[in-house]
Amino acid sequence: MKVTSASKLLAFLLLIITFVSCAEKLEQQEEPPNILFILSDDHTSQAWGLYGGILEDYVHNTNIKRLANEGAVLNNAFCTNSICTPSRGSILTGQYSHVNQVYTLSEPLPKGHPNIAKTLSGQGYQTAVIGKWHLVGKPEGFDYFNVLPGQGLYWDPILKTDADWVDGYDSSKGTVHKGFSTDVITDLTISHLEKRDKEKPFLMFCNFKATHEPFEYPERFAHLYEDEEIVEPKSLYDFGKETTGRTFGGQILERLAARWDEATKNPEEFWTDYPGLPYPLDGLDSIQKRKKIYQKLVKDFMRCGAAIDDNIGKLLDWLESEGIADNTIVVYTADQGYFLGEHGFFDKRLIYEESLRMPFVIRYPKKIKGGQRIDDIILNIDFAPLIADYAGIEKPAYMQGESFREILEGNSDGNWRKQMYYRYWLHHPHRPAHFGIRNHRYKLALFYGQALGKKGTSKDSTAPQWEFYDLEEDPKELHNAIADEKYAEIISEMKVELIKERTKYGDLDEEYPAMQEILQSSF
Repeated sequence: MKVTSASKLLAFLLLIITFVSCAEKLEQQEEPPNILFILSDDHTSQAWGLYGGILEDYVHNTNIKRLANEGAVLNNAFCTNSICTPSRGSILTGQYSHVNQVYTLSEPLPKGHPNIAKTLSGQGYQTAVIGKWHLVGKPEGFDYFNVLPGQGLYWDPILKTDADWVDGYDSSKGTVHKGFSTDVITDLTISHLEKRDKEKPFLMFCNFKATHEPFEYPERFAHLYEDEEIVEPKSLYDFGKETTGRTFGGQILERLAARWDEATKNPEEFWTDYPGLPYPLDGLDSIQKRKKIYQKLVKDFMRCGAAIDDNIGKLLDWLESEGIADNTIVVYTADQGYFLGEHGFFDKRLIYEESLRMPFVIRYPKKIKGGQRIDDIILNIDFAPLIADYAGIEKPAYMQGESFREILEGNSDGNWRKQMYYRYWLHHPHRPAHFGIRNHRYKLALFYGQALGKKGTSKDSTAPQWEFYDLEEDPKELHNAIADEKYAEIISEMKVELIKERTKYGDLDEEYPAMQEILQSSF
């Protein structure tokens, strides 16, 4: 029988179709990735050495750079509520604070509330969290947990498992683990992973206490920066709101010095201790005193961060030795930013850049091209949807964030968010409760100054005040331009957009009469 050209062409086309179909099936059957999510506390972008800035040449960051070179760095990742407990709630649930009900430092996730660990566990993932938890209640959705009670200790930390759990931060039960906490948490993480079922993928949260105050560090870094003077931020000597037009006092460095003094005088009664005490500041004028406070803060902070970098390297090396590095997504991020002397501040909480920004790097050799820098606005509520996406799970309805997988893999359609919404609830007159909006150039915030009955808040209200910053002309936020006539139209437009963002996420304050009055008079 004679084979015609048409028959040959048909056979060839059928072969191509079969090949494509098989390829698609193989893609669908691709081995699900392991996920190692490394989360530190307060390890601000200024101290990573990946984001430029005055500390770039000082920080110990060999392994953070290693991750960045092999993965993607987010230039504009932001927190939705810059304080430890709420940020962790948002990371786990993909929800804003008013939805997951973790507003301040005192609320647990509600019992039975959905989270990413529950979602992945239901799809065959082995789930675990080791290290800092800080969500008050018992971890849910994790097959295994071994966590610090509350802040926990830097040295010889106590960790608690399901066997000795009680809600709250009671440290009378648990197991003491000798050593420095960052080293201990890494070793416990590796030990647990070595006992995993190798037939199943894992989701592992490795949560460091570092670099939270009191910024302890292991002996191997005790002499780092010993004979150096660290360069100072431009706004270190901002001594009050008169300088920049900001509308509140803020958490000034002198309050940290007062804590050092109290810890020196009453070590048995104070809530923590600090390395390098006593640290005398007597007889110094205001400039000299702030200069000296800054030097201790920034050196201790970077020494503490150096231990994180060491242990990231240990985790990466272990993945290599296990032969699973190529099929493991590794994330390293911090729960929020932190002030290292900028504006004369320490601590976080504010919508200002140093506090708002979350440094973030992700490596997944199979899918993410190394050496990328991504400028899209990503939020901590997007982390859970991303994890679900890579685990092959359609975004659960409870998540408010969105997966940014297509952005990471270079397939973005350009329709990603152009602005973000932020809200801080833990009101104090020095750091008033506020909400705001940030786009790629401008930032607008209303410091509404109300406690609204939230736990741990001050009952001393403050008058509502607006702040506005042009991040292109004023990237360090040194001038509150709310009254500048040239921005009047932009500010009006951003107020409209702020209302849209609040409506989009369902944060309308309908249950707070005091807020309704403020909103009516402010917009």
